[in-house]
Amino acid sequence: MIILTVPAGAAGPCGGLPTAAQLKGFLQNAAAGAGISPELGPGEGVGGLFNGARMWGAVVNRDGEICAYTTSTADPAQTWPGSQQISKAKAFTANAFSNDILPLSTANLYLLTQPGHSLYGLNQSNPFDPQFLAPPGGQGGGRGKVAGGIISFGGGVPLYSAEGRIIGGLGVSGDTACADHEIAKRVRDLAQLNPTGGPLVDDIKYIGADPPHLLSHSLCINTVRNGDFVGEEAP
Repeated sequence: MIILTVPAGAAGPCGGLPTAAQLKGFLQNAAAGAGISPELGPGEGVGGLFNGARMWGAVVNRDGEICAYTTSTADPAQTWPGSQQISKAKAFTANAFSNDILPLSTANLYLLTQPGHSLYGLNQSNPFDPQFLAPPGGQGGGRGKVAGGIISFGGGVPLYSAEGRIIGGLGVSGDTACADHEIAKRVRDLAQLNPTGGPLVDDIKYIGADPPHLLSHSLCINTVRNGDFVGEEAP
């Protein structure tokens, strides 16, 4: 296990948020289940296609500026190249639609953005700017710039200071949306940047597996939540 802590008093626009090196360590520990809070599961096992081991992660500050991004793998080519953009957009989305009193993971937006629901069309409101993408190796990519992008499925969570103030967002992509969410909430927990209500306050709720709720999400392939198998996405 790699133990990394985020300096709460760090200065600058990215103060109190993980660096790229810290983010990589958190992504790796999250997939292994090392050091996570007990309510997040009994160690390894987040389901999906790769068990959360081939991830892109990105962090933005409260202004939506990209502060850090990295892959969990030593070789970025072993992740999906498209997940870089998705992780940055998830981080932007989680920060953009959360505040001090309402943490809203991107998973919570899924049902509301479907046709016939009240937020249908939200995904077109803040287009992603592709000039902030980095090559597959990860260099460049517009650090300190607002990339935009709205994602309304699992993998993005807001980040909070110890005082309960929102300070940014985290986005994770590289597996199913459900596995992405599991890794994202583990990374947030490892970084000690949970909301006041704890690591599960904006947890994913599943259509067909949980009581009906407007913040529900569809099941994915090999869906696992907090260490328990939940089900499979319908054919």
